[in-house]
Amino acid sequence: MTSLVPGQKAPAINAIDQNGEKITLAQFKGKKVVLYFYPADDTPTCTKEACNFRDNFALLRRKGYVVIGVSMDPPKKHQKFITKYDLPFPLIADEDRKVIDTYDVWHLKKFMGREFMGIVRTTFVINEKGIIERVIEKVDSANATAQILTPE
Repeated sequence: MTSLVPGQKAPAINAIDQNGEKITLAQFKGKKVVLYFYPADDTPTCTKEACNFRDNFALLRRKGYVVIGVSMDPPKKHQKFITKYDLPFPLIADEDRKVIDTYDVWHLKKFMGREFMGIVRTTFVINEKGIIERVIEKVDSANATAQILTPE
């Protein structure tokens, strides 16, 4: 669904995290970044995905990855989600959809017979030089880490 493809420079990010602190992609230059977009905090599938990253966080760090989640939820909701599930990574509060639109993950969705616009769950793996290495559009929330660590 996204128009971004492997080999492209990852678009810049200028947003805030769950604490209202500025977060940019440039902060993570020299590290591999897992940038994952998800519809909403504290929903079953989104929680499963976040907890999969939490449970495999040490492994991802050993392999040189930084994990960053992105949704439209406000900082306070992100804080509650992080606290409730003990998430060890930042969540971008993209209430104005700037990052979501830049990464082209806002599309028409269908759920239970109705259509609406929303975030399409997508994971971008960005290398140390800021280049998109992989775009995972068919995210398996329960096995999100394995999808990242397993070559295509």
